[in-house]
Amino acid sequence: MVMALRRICVALVAALLAGLINVAASVPAQAEVRHPRQEWLRRSTAGLFLHWGMFTAPKHLNCAEWERDVTGGGWTPDYWIDEARKLGASYVVLATFHSRLGYARPWPSKIPGSCATQRDLLGELVAAGKAKGVKVMLYMTDDPQWHAEQGVEMLDSAAYSAYKGEKVDLTTREGFGKYSYDLFFEVMKNYQDLAGFWIDNDNEYWERNKLYEQIRQLQPTWLLSNNNEDTPIMDTVSNEQKTGMFPSYDYPAATFTPMPRLTEACYKLPTTGDWWYSGGDSAVDTRLNVGRYVTNAGSSIKSLMAETPMVNGRMPAQQEAYNNFMSTWVPPIRESIQGVEGGGYLYGGMQPGFWNDGAHGVITVNPSTGKQYVHVVTRPRADFVRLRDNGYRVSRVTDLRTGERMRFSQSAGYLTIEGITGWDDYDTVFTVETLGQQGFYDGVKAYATSSKDGFPASNLTDGSYENYWDADRAQPVSISLDLGRRKEVSFLAINQRESSPTHARVSFGRPEDSARIKDYQLTASDDGRNWWHVRSGALPSARGTQFIDVGATNARWLRLTVLNTWSGPQAPVFFKELKIDEIRVGHGYPRSARDGALEAEDAAPSGAARSSFCEACSGQRQVTGLGGGEGNAVTYRDVSVATAGTYHLRLALTAAEASSVSVSVNGAAPVSVAVPKDRADVPDPTSLAVPLNAGRNTVRVFGTGKPFGLDRISVGGLPPSTYTPKTTLTVEPHGVQWVAPGQQSVKITARLRLDADDQIDGVSLAPVLPAGWTLTGSPATRASMRLAGVLEGVWTAVSPAGQDVGSVGIPVTASFQLLGSGREVSGSVPVRTRPADRVFVREAEDSANLFGSTGLTGCGSCSGGEKVRNIGGNPDASVTFPNVVVPAAGAYRLFVQFTVNGPRSYFISVNGAAPVELKLDGVGNSTPYVAELPVTLNAGANTLKFGNDTAGAPDLDQIAIG
Repeated sequence: MVMALRRICVALVAALLAGLINVAASVPAQAEVRHPRQEWLRRSTAGLFLHWGMFTAPKHLNCAEWERDVTGGGWTPDYWIDEARKLGASYVVLATFHSRLGYARPWPSKIPGSCATQRDLLGELVAAGKAKGVKVMLYMTDDPQWHAEQGVEMLDSAAYSAYKGEKVDLTTREGFGKYSYDLFFEVMKNYQDLAGFWIDNDNEYWERNKLYEQIRQLQPTWLLSNNNEDTPIMDTVSNEQKTGMFPSYDYPAATFTPMPRLTEACYKLPTTGDWWYSGGDSAVDTRLNVGRYVTNAGSSIKSLMAETPMVNGRMPAQQEAYNNFMSTWVPPIRESIQGVEGGGYLYGGMQPGFWNDGAHGVITVNPSTGKQYVHVVTRPRADFVRLRDNGYRVSRVTDLRTGERMRFSQSAGYLTIEGITGWDDYDTVFTVETLGQQGFYDGVKAYATSSKDGFPASNLTDGSYENYWDADRAQPVSISLDLGRRKEVSFLAINQRESSPTHARVSFGRPEDSARIKDYQLTASDDGRNWWHVRSGALPSARGTQFIDVGATNARWLRLTVLNTWSGPQAPVFFKELKIDEIRVGHGYPRSARDGALEAEDAAPSGAARSSFCEACSGQRQVTGLGGGEGNAVTYRDVSVATAGTYHLRLALTAAEASSVSVSVNGAAPVSVAVPKDRADVPDPTSLAVPLNAGRNTVRVFGTGKPFGLDRISVGGLPPSTYTPKTTLTVEPHGVQWVAPGQQSVKITARLRLDADDQIDGVSLAPVLPAGWTLTGSPATRASMRLAGVLEGVWTAVSPAGQDVGSVGIPVTASFQLLGSGREVSGSVPVRTRPADRVFVREAEDSANLFGSTGLTGCGSCSGGEKVRNIGGNPDASVTFPNVVVPAAGAYRLFVQFTVNGPRSYFISVNGAAPVELKLDGVGNSTPYVAELPVTLNAGANTLKFGNDTAGAPDLDQIAIG
């Protein structure tokens, strides 16, 4: 009777679910970028991510024993909720049903298959959160591969099979998908106050059976969040543990989803260790994590902070101490972090990013009050902050923590907050009140030489940041802006699509790069047919509004030609992509009643030097007539510093022709540096290191070359010795080079690109050879480089006479001067003589290979320290080895070195023939294995392709032919 009733219930549930599937299947999945269910998360600043389960130290392999120790240790849900509130977190994500934590379910479950507690820990947490205004979301995994990581099987296939009345293997993705699918529905039925699911990637079974569509039907107010990818049906895109940015706290620099899509930054608070408590008390880097918290708020990104509770639920001491710190540090600046949006994007606001003298920070805006908040996370090496005002006329600036009213000046598109002495250790916040945004033309029409269907150029000037223009991968590509009649133009303000990170990086084996404008040309016309040059240059790879100042320009038409973007071919998803939300044309800059200090027009001119009008200059004046000799000079007689030392002197110069500038301090011998060609009415910075005495100093600026002008100077400290401007150094060949016995030479190419808005001098690029080696080719050199500058070289390295290459590493080093101090960056070409029993060896990560949509990742135990991952799942996710050379046609042995966790397959094609399946298995993605496959090869060059069109394949380390 009981079994009969169960079968009837199962049939009714199946019929209900089938109906839901049919309804859901008729509606295609589309991203609901805005929906009422999302509003609570949009108002949030942060969440607390808790990884906690059977393998929390000390590990438990028995579910009942783990539950006993949880309860016996004094676990209480209120502690977690209170710790979340200290962090300003409005939600908690609980991750116990995790592949590396024993697949534990902290709720009584009627569905067998993995650990389930008798005590309803989940229900208690949800109730505690509801009582204190904190939402709870439940983590769900798609991944069965770690089912026996501890040497004990954690998934009970037999019990689940008996429950289902059919044989199900939970250790396979299909079987685990079926099991976890049932768990979703159990949770939805029993926990109505849950806020939603945080899902760690997708399972094919879920997708095939329309799981998400059914969640929408059954729990329409619940959120769905997915990890590391933008899945349309999900409410939230979560970006996991991004590192490698500069500054290291600038988490948004590694994200790839434009506003207003809900986005999380998911990161560990402990500096070292696992996502879960594995013993010990890991340190928490306060500066790093406060910086992440603030910069995420400055991009409308939610900070999902992971802490590692112990078995009894309490946080390790240093994490608890950080929470206590945040509980007192945040409240004085709460209005600038909570209930705000990121500034410099679609919500308006001034420009975030790098400011003067090494300063870095973000802007937040309050849409209801109109207030903006300048967050100085890295303080400048000066007593002022200078940033682009984006056309806002500023009326008042105050220090949010102290209430002190700050002095400020405004001109040439910049706001300068002056006389700052009370710097906070982590974030100095200024409240900026304005009279609104001014100085932009309405009614501008846009046209482009190329547009992707559905993303026309008219979107560039429609006032909406959610409609954008797509260049359809065309480069160069031109955008023409029609003002309607001849008008004065001062600058362009450009908001590019925030759909890529700002610099080249590898995330989870996927290559990423910036799809933003690099080199550009700007021309103007009165009739749309005859064009004259206005300006050329490069834009930084940076988030938020970017500006092109054009000086005194009058025209009806402007044409911006994008010559290239920052993205490289190693990241095909971003290569030659260009998307722009809005371009606005500015006709004037807000200006305050007073100008900043150290203006050139306030100093003493001599000779032909004279003050001249300059729309784009600070104070709308500059001194021209410099150059041509020491007699034409500007002398500052009161450049004051508190202590003697070497300082960074920054000169804002204008130059229609390449020239040089000289600076003499206190009558000493002058120091000179090159001035690049640009416009005579748009200042660009040039930097020098100069010695200054304590108190007043005399600084004389002149030149002996072509004419140039001086707008202003500023004085700040030198960069710290640990700072090296961001560069991209590409050295080829990449990966260990396995060369034939007797081979004595290796060809090396290198390319250095300056990615930072710094000036470097005396640049040299060359290999550094082992003793006894010789080099063909001279070092590549440049006197100076600026943003987007490139230096390239090609050399041949030759081993000593009569010796093959052996086993060596050949470094390639770029050295340069930064404000008179030496810096260098380097890459390396490792070379090895291949084993005698191999006729060919090549690393999977070798630059000679074709990677499709796969990517490189570190692997300490692998040959060469790298491997290729993300192989399989679609035809493009493959690795192709061209030019696999063998001496004669015939049968060979192909040795494949790989890592894998669980059963997976390669499909290997030789010279375009039908692929052959190579089934593999292993434990742990950090353990290399070797498999062998017979292949038939042609004499000379062959092509081998590794892939799997339908499922994930093992990671690939190396191939060899024997």
